[in-house]
Amino acid sequence: MTDRNTRDQGDTGKMRNTIAVMNTKGGVGKSTLVLALAETLAAEHRKNVLVIDSDAQATVSNMLMTVNDLFRLQREGLTIVDFLVARVLREEEAKWSDFVIRDVSDIDDARSVYLMPSDMQLTLFEREVSKEGAHGRLRTTIAEVLDAVRDVFDIILIDCPPGLSVLTESWLREADFHISPTKADYVSVCGLEVFRRFKSLNPEMGFAENMGVMINMRDQASETDGEYIKWLKNNPANRCFEAVVPRVNSLQEAARFQSQHRSYGAKYPGTVGKAIRALSAEVLARMTAVPARAESTAMADNATEAAAHNRVAG
Repeated sequence: MTDRNTRDQGDTGKMRNTIAVMNTKGGVGKSTLVLALAETLAAEHRKNVLVIDSDAQATVSNMLMTVNDLFRLQREGLTIVDFLVARVLREEEAKWSDFVIRDVSDIDDARSVYLMPSDMQLTLFEREVSKEGAHGRLRTTIAEVLDAVRDVFDIILIDCPPGLSVLTESWLREADFHISPTKADYVSVCGLEVFRRFKSLNPEMGFAENMGVMINMRDQASETDGEYIKWLKNNPANRCFEAVVPRVNSLQEAARFQSQHRSYGAKYPGTVGKAIRALSAEVLARMTAVPARAESTAMADNATEAAAHNRVAG
């Protein structure tokens, strides 16, 4: 498999726009961040955004539609689980586009958010994949889906569950980037270290480029939070985003879908809206930046050419 760190648009003709969002530690506000980023990129930047809910808890799916609509889609077999069961376990033809739901989100100006919803049956699907040894078919399917959606949407956000399941590993190895949300506490930071260790294993299998760490749910009154944030930002390997999302009630309210549409400003007011907009702008900037490994490789190639030229000249 191609190392995702070395792929850029010029190499493949494909946009580098698929982003897996995960931390091995739960409770860091991951799904809420995925929701906020998707709606901000749609409302403020006019981007077509696909959210792939790969978490069996279906949290972000529930944030983007009513419970009744989500239950209906699950009953009708229109979730990511149904798509993957057909393609991976039954080896049947199934179009990913038939499982993408439009007109989600309760924000007036975020009509360009699309969703591939989830279902709690996802855990049973992964069990069957392991039982049947279908890991190769799963990864091939994930690769094909991501290659297809790159051409249709401006940005694809994949909400991965905590932990390192076989499905999450497939997303991480086939996506262009990964974002790691974290809280400013010991356990969440340890989750980042576990994830970094996992990423270093089997490098020949490819892995998403680290877009960066997003610090979420900061307690402004906590000195300890401030110390952890300083420690995180001082480690260049984290590539921390500049904006830090505060712990505020308005973000918790934003996670509750409302049947009546609201404005972007009403859903993300004040400091939380400012932080989310800053994060979204930085995501767009980092998407188009030169990949770190590709950049270092290019520098090494230039140095090698210069050395060869000097040897010939000498």
